[in-house]
Amino acid sequence: MTTIQGPAVFLAQFISDEAPFNSLDGICQWAQELGFKGIQLPTLDKRFIDLKLAAESKTYADELLAKVRSYGLEITELSTHLQGQLVAVHPAYDDLFDAFAAPEVQGNPKARTEWAIQQLKYGAKASQNLGLKAHATFSGSLLWHTFHPWPQRPAGLVDAGFTELAKRWLPILNTFEECGVDVCYEIHPGEDLFDGTTYEMFLEKVNNHPRACLLYDPSHFVLQQLDYIQYIDYYHERIKAFHVKDAEFHSTGKQGTFGGYQNWADRAGRYRSPGDGQVDFKRIFSKLAQYDYKGWAVMEWECCIKDSQTGAREGAEFIRKHIIPVTARAFDDFASTGNDPALNHKILGL
Repeated sequence: MTTIQGPAVFLAQFISDEAPFNSLDGICQWAQELGFKGIQLPTLDKRFIDLKLAAESKTYADELLAKVRSYGLEITELSTHLQGQLVAVHPAYDDLFDAFAAPEVQGNPKARTEWAIQQLKYGAKASQNLGLKAHATFSGSLLWHTFHPWPQRPAGLVDAGFTELAKRWLPILNTFEECGVDVCYEIHPGEDLFDGTTYEMFLEKVNNHPRACLLYDPSHFVLQQLDYIQYIDYYHERIKAFHVKDAEFHSTGKQGTFGGYQNWADRAGRYRSPGDGQVDFKRIFSKLAQYDYKGWAVMEWECCIKDSQTGAREGAEFIRKHIIPVTARAFDDFASTGNDPALNHKILGL
């Protein structure tokens, strides 16, 4: 077993135009002062990382890593969540997702997809140059608008959707294989990979590609009413990244899992700061330690009630308290009788 690394923080929800959140130095100093040991780094903002340059220049990657380490931090993973989203976009979402793309490809879905795929390939090489083994992203979606089938889905639609999704991702996965880095899909509503079954459907289409791995975030499973503990039993061999994000679900006579188009504070299912929701993190940390998870515990702060700075401060301590320093020996070793084949045969009556 391995002691989980952490605490770390995903920076996406904290980056802004105000100090200390508008520069890599500033945000690293902030994270270090809160007690974080690592940062998960988004890759669309050049104030923090030039993804293309990190992919093409080992010197730049080394300098970036040295800067982060000068604050006593490590880069846990790079994140291309927004670029991954753009690998597959149904036309109904073109206008909503266009802002995630570079200005030169906005309004051009074909060029946007090609740009997104190249971004992921840069992410693979940049991760390699930084010495990282895992990479966080989204799958994108061609089918999400049909998740509740009314009218009924035409025969073969789902298979065609996953075939196309796999076609777009296979060259990316192969690039990650060349770079020795795992692609960790965050299983998330709004993506075609939103639960265990859809992940398995995708895995079959990419021929069980060894780099098609998982970012485990239990909050999304609370909102779906999915057993997030058993999920670890099913998929622990593929879980290579971990978001510590809490959630709660309280159905009412008026509202259930779909949320009734309400804002987050008024939904039956809503995201909360770590420790404020219903996720059983003690069991999660125990399961991951049991299955020898070797990665980081990364706080992703999303809460519709608590202030973000309070959530970050509390989150660092919350993770620290949940990390289990794993044992190097069995608790009953004091009563060991050693390895004696003759004794074993005698006990068996042989």
